[in-house]
Amino acid sequence: MKFGDENTPEAKPAAEVSFYEKHKKIYVRDVQGWWTTWRWVFVWLTQAIFYLTPWLVWNDRQAVLFHLVERKFYLFGLVLWPQDVFYLAVLLIVSAYALFLFTAIAGRLFCGYACPQTVYSEIFMWIESRIEGDRSARMKLDKGPMTARKFRLKAVKHLLWIALSLWTGFTLVAYFTPMQELLAALPFGLSGWEMFWTLFYAGFCYMQAGFLREQVCKYMCPYARFQGVMFDPDTLVITYDPERGEPRGARKKDADVTALGDCVDCGLCVVVCPTGIDIRKGIQYECIGCGACIDACDPVMDKIGKPHGLIRYTTENALEKKFGASEVVGHILRPRILLYTGILILICIATAWSLATRVPLMVDVIRDRSTLSREADDGSIENVYNLKFMNTTEQAQRYKISVDGLAGVHLAEERPVEVGSAENLEFTVVVRVPPESGKSGANTIYFNIQADADEKISVREKASFLMP
Repeated sequence: MKFGDENTPEAKPAAEVSFYEKHKKIYVRDVQGWWTTWRWVFVWLTQAIFYLTPWLVWNDRQAVLFHLVERKFYLFGLVLWPQDVFYLAVLLIVSAYALFLFTAIAGRLFCGYACPQTVYSEIFMWIESRIEGDRSARMKLDKGPMTARKFRLKAVKHLLWIALSLWTGFTLVAYFTPMQELLAALPFGLSGWEMFWTLFYAGFCYMQAGFLREQVCKYMCPYARFQGVMFDPDTLVITYDPERGEPRGARKKDADVTALGDCVDCGLCVVVCPTGIDIRKGIQYECIGCGACIDACDPVMDKIGKPHGLIRYTTENALEKKFGASEVVGHILRPRILLYTGILILICIATAWSLATRVPLMVDVIRDRSTLSREADDGSIENVYNLKFMNTTEQAQRYKISVDGLAGVHLAEERPVEVGSAENLEFTVVVRVPPESGKSGANTIYFNIQADADEKISVREKASFLMP
């Protein structure tokens, strides 16, 4: 963009102003420490859950399967149908409140330890460092010309990245199509949609974890943008203590150490940061709260004989008012946190109670509209109904049907209904009443469905009976 008017006598040369910062590749230095260990614990934990869950077997089927073809969601011993979409809404609400709670307590804790973008970036960077070397070796390799060695290292790295991405995409699809079916269909028997989603997810995994990395956190992730409204002065965030660290400076032989702060200006906190920020500049939205800068700073403090905590998890109020540990905890348990926690616990308890008391049978009663009402051979009035049974248990069930609500109402033929495990069945019944029962028009009746094997499996459905 150019500023200035070239037609005025005192016009100055136009200035070129760029509103976009040129991207610079971040070379992250390996670091060891308490927070790094925990980050890798969550990497292993989340990926073990993701990759191993489709292989678990429950009742001779995949334990966790969102079977789109059959329109059934299997969660170990629980079978959910499209009619149970209410539980999906509850899951989203619980996830939202959990996000609000964790953010209000400790900022972007999820981003630093469990976000898929962070997890896969860590894995991809680990592969990169094992093949290309440490930070200085990677920088030297990228700056050098394309040699046979460089080509070989880059090729091996990208092949491993692609293999991991393809397996990740394949595993994702295995949550929606049974794993055994997918394995039997490899390599060219996959359906169009299965192939599309495998390649689509693999492509995004390869691109975002291999190339974009911190750019996703900075520019694409909405969480980074609205997290500020969820922070307050009592939120735990990674913070540099300027009062203790400034003025910073190297510990040279002729330096006046008494005039310097604890920060030796080594820059390690910057080179270990996966988003490339300088934590000493204050709280920044790019910080994902991973704690790598803490692990880099504490050993430096050990070397110069200073206590840990120049960079630490703390709150703005604690830093300003010099709170102790007990005071920090006391301010964390503030009304906002208690409200989020209370709501989250109530929703979880209500959902657990709903699932525990849920009747594993659904019945839809639909009156046959082709014949509103008709007279039977014995003079009674009859209506025809279609009953749609959904047996949500994984055992075959036998149900008895009865009706009430009008004097003399009964089924034209009483016979049980057998529905297979986790199946649905449509069943037609004829209901008759004496001609003197009820009034002209619609009359309310009730269908009672009772399982033979379990008296707790019982459903009572309302319907209307038409009299001429």
